[in-house]
Amino acid sequence: MVTANTFSEKQSSEAKTDAITFDPSSTAVLVVDMLKDFFSDGGAMVLDGGDVLYQPHRELLSAARDKGMPVFWLNQDLPPDDSLFQTRAVHCLSGTWGAEIVDEIPVDASDIIISKRRYSGFFQTTLDLNLRERGVDTVIVTGVVTNICVRSTVHDAFFLSYKVLVPEDLVMATSDQAQEVTLYDIETHYGDITNLKQVMTVLGDQ
Repeated sequence: MVTANTFSEKQSSEAKTDAITFDPSSTAVLVVDMLKDFFSDGGAMVLDGGDVLYQPHRELLSAARDKGMPVFWLNQDLPPDDSLFQTRAVHCLSGTWGAEIVDEIPVDASDIIISKRRYSGFFQTTLDLNLRERGVDTVIVTGVVTNICVRSTVHDAFFLSYKVLVPEDLVMATSDQAQEVTLYDIETHYGDITNLKQVMTVLGDQ
């Protein structure tokens, strides 16, 4: 039986040395919920240590834009009466500070911002249409949290026949265990786990 522990061993040996391939001309970056409510002091649901994601995002997004790759920000954006609040704490209310993208990661004028009301960036949004209009067949999914909104977005991307890449150092879960288990599930069923170095190597070779 394959277990999460088995995947952890694979991550430290095979997976991190295997080369990944993608064509920047048909690849987009999907940045999930890099919002103040999840990162900044005073936020509704701050992820402890989440600021480690800032620098790798700056590096990836800068390189992606240089290659002409579209960058999509998939942002939780909820009305006060959203039914999600029946089971989740109130967060990312439309028009509030907490629903804003963190200041530490620049947003370019060419980026596309898509509001979402559920975990997946594809669910009842225009994301799929926007990707197909641009000839995208591969998505690099980053952001938070790995085990909820990132995972849901990855699932839907796979269901819609996109090739999915998830750099492990550009996503963070609600716990170390959740991170490991979710990356294992993605690697075995929905896409490929990679890292910033491998992605940058591909971009640098173009």
